[in-house]
Amino acid sequence: MKFRHAWALVLAVLALGLAGCASTRTATRAPGDPVATTSVASMDSGRDIVLAVANPLDPPPMHAGSSLLGYAAPAHYGAGRRAASTLTDLQQLYGWTEVAGWPIKALKLYCIVLQPPPGTSREAMLQALAKDQRVALAEPLHEYATYADQATQPQRYNDPYADLQRGFVETDAALAHSTSQGRDTRVAVVDTGVDVAHPDLKGRVLATQNLVNDDARAFRDDRHGTEVAGIIAATANNRQGIVGIAPDAALSVYKACWYAGAGAGARCNSFTLAKALAAIIDTDARVINLSLGGPADPLLGQLLGQLLEEGRIVVTALPPSGNLGGFPDGTPGVLVVRTTADTPAPAGVLSAPGHDILSTEPGGGYDFSSGSSMAAAHVSGIVALLLSLDPHLSAQSVHRILLDSSKRTPDGLQVDAAAAVARLRR
Repeated sequence: MKFRHAWALVLAVLALGLAGCASTRTATRAPGDPVATTSVASMDSGRDIVLAVANPLDPPPMHAGSSLLGYAAPAHYGAGRRAASTLTDLQQLYGWTEVAGWPIKALKLYCIVLQPPPGTSREAMLQALAKDQRVALAEPLHEYATYADQATQPQRYNDPYADLQRGFVETDAALAHSTSQGRDTRVAVVDTGVDVAHPDLKGRVLATQNLVNDDARAFRDDRHGTEVAGIIAATANNRQGIVGIAPDAALSVYKACWYAGAGAGARCNSFTLAKALAAIIDTDARVINLSLGGPADPLLGQLLGQLLEEGRIVVTALPPSGNLGGFPDGTPGVLVVRTTADTPAPAGVLSAPGHDILSTEPGGGYDFSSGSSMAAAHVSGIVALLLSLDPHLSAQSVHRILLDSSKRTPDGLQVDAAAAVARLRR
């Protein structure tokens, strides 16, 4: 096993593969037509706009030979006639350039990313669109970031890797494993890519979707997502490296974030995150880990709200500023997690280990990282332990259990896996 200390950051481009569409800035087409590849890196969060119009599903035609059961809804949900016509009319009126487009079946909307025409500011375009009754939503293309501290040179250890896992040790996860290891629980990780071939992650990641590009190598080389995945579900008792908080949980990975250059952290935007959340709606994942954040966003708020209404438990990281109110930390019902500190946490915010956390790294290695991203991953693992014992737990119940069972440590109050499992079994 080797330790890796280089932060390899990758510039990514987007290739969309959902039922929706994407186009390059120079392409011309009718809205909803099949499209070419779009570069996420070419999107401009300082200028581009996300726009949505109503996209009702057209009823299927009936004809002779129909069965008594009729016809099921079409498998492909793209831009319907109404959405395509509306977008064509709007584009002719406002003169924008469409960058990409995709349907959100759960909200019955068709969304596009657009660039205002030369000479028109984004603010002026947003004001005009806000007054147009044909527009269901118009907002800036927001940018989001993962919450991992920039790398420092970690200390070297010769001890067994499990003993170096501060989070695993400090949350008494080993004691909790005598009761639950997260079996039959699915955790959706919305992040960068993950090294699914890592010896400690092989077989733990059951599904992946790359919503940024079609570069499989870049997916495997992404550091942040690999670290988060290892904290949650690294394999136990395989004579390799570390142990996950919920080693029997299954992971689904949605790559919505990418690295924007050497020395930079991972970035996401409204476009990629909306596609990830919409994709999760069609799955049975109960836990959703969002170790990222940014400004409040109406579209992302709607999608996250629907997931919460369906009983999903969403775990997110407290922003480095400590201020709540953005996405996803400002959404009522999510579990917000900060790195354990000796200062009081904001009301309702959970605390978990987030300093010098040893986890999996791309290429089969291991290294240390810090940040509330890592703290959130610990809580997602503990939630999986609880749901494995009681699949009917609500987000509110889980939050109460984690708060009530948190214990005092030299660094401050923080969640405790063994105490949470024991409280559930009372």
